[in-house]
Amino acid sequence: MNREDFPFLNQDIIFFDNGATSLKPYVLSESITDYYNNYSANAHRGDYDISLKVDDLYLKTRNLVKDFINAKDNKEIVFTSGTTDSINRIVFGYFKYMLSEGDEIVLTKSEHASNILPWFELADQLKLNIKYIDLNEDYEVTIDALKKVITPKTKVISLALVTNVIGDIRPIKEIVKEAHKNNILVVGDAAQSVAHTKTDVMDLDIDFLAFSAHKMYGPTGVGVLYAKEELLNNMKPTSFGGGMNAMFSSDTKRIYSDIPTLFEAGTQNIAGIIGYGKVIEYLNNIGMDNIKKYEKELGEYALNKLKSVNNIEIINSNANSTIIAFNIKDIFAQDLAIYLNKYHVCVRAGNHCAKILKEVINVKNTCRISLAFYNTKEEIDELVKLLNNPNIKKEII
Repeated sequence: MNREDFPFLNQDIIFFDNGATSLKPYVLSESITDYYNNYSANAHRGDYDISLKVDDLYLKTRNLVKDFINAKDNKEIVFTSGTTDSINRIVFGYFKYMLSEGDEIVLTKSEHASNILPWFELADQLKLNIKYIDLNEDYEVTIDALKKVITPKTKVISLALVTNVIGDIRPIKEIVKEAHKNNILVVGDAAQSVAHTKTDVMDLDIDFLAFSAHKMYGPTGVGVLYAKEELLNNMKPTSFGGGMNAMFSSDTKRIYSDIPTLFEAGTQNIAGIIGYGKVIEYLNNIGMDNIKKYEKELGEYALNKLKSVNNIEIINSNANSTIIAFNIKDIFAQDLAIYLNKYHVCVRAGNHCAKILKEVINVKNTCRISLAFYNTKEEIDELVKLLNNPNIKKEII
């Protein structure tokens, strides 16, 4: 699907590591090159034509993001450097000032480090309590399990919409509804979901959302922090400097800008942000429903084919996303990844930044494939053939 749009695929490589980062279409590099070659001015700094062009395109991308996730207003869209940066700003710019000793933060043990470590740090600083939702036999979150863990002291639930190892699609709308019944705010990590299915923050009623451009065919170094306007208005910046202030004087008086500019101090990744806008237009032209339909079929095909592999141990054998984690019996995950690399097949091996998930699945390291709409059934067939190689152990040794 649309493989001709990705120059990377002109090489003899099968890329199954889309959960780490996705490949980039021509429109991204063309847009970035155009910026650097033809109108490489700063944003919000100049009164000349090319600077005003930058301002227009920067704002255009903000509006494209707003529409892509169906936010109420473009003021609710803050550009960051990625999901990690976005979550850290949410934790240390908002919750640091809203939580008190003894308050509870609810997570799961299948979260990525970026949605675990900031909360650990804040818990240490404020003497907060971290609690985990128990996962079911398929390592999924259920509403019943959520209800069992929340108490009157629970103030925030922070969860991935889709996790990066198990690949479970959380019932996030129902989770938000249950949370709000109990006056609990919800932070969503959409890093693994936003490129694969429509995201509607107003329908979900989610309070905060974080995601990265590079996992949705865009540039590295660009991310999005979404929050409801009333929450952003009570959030404090974690960076201070040019671009986020209206005035300041030697007696330390200062007036800061309104949201979202308040949270975008300094020169942003302008080329990346403008390029990201082009990528969103590209995805809109394909259609997120078309992407979801094709990837669902591809994911089901991959899971069924992998189940036929000799000595395979699939961790998420009932996976309902494009992420599948597995091992081959008696072969170390990274050795398997190195073997596949010999045949130009790229998979991820290790703990995938979900280092406490092993407490639940009792497996420390796995191989992971994560699919995108430019992957094909033929590529999956090649992977299965390589995994079924009767000489696989000899080749690894």
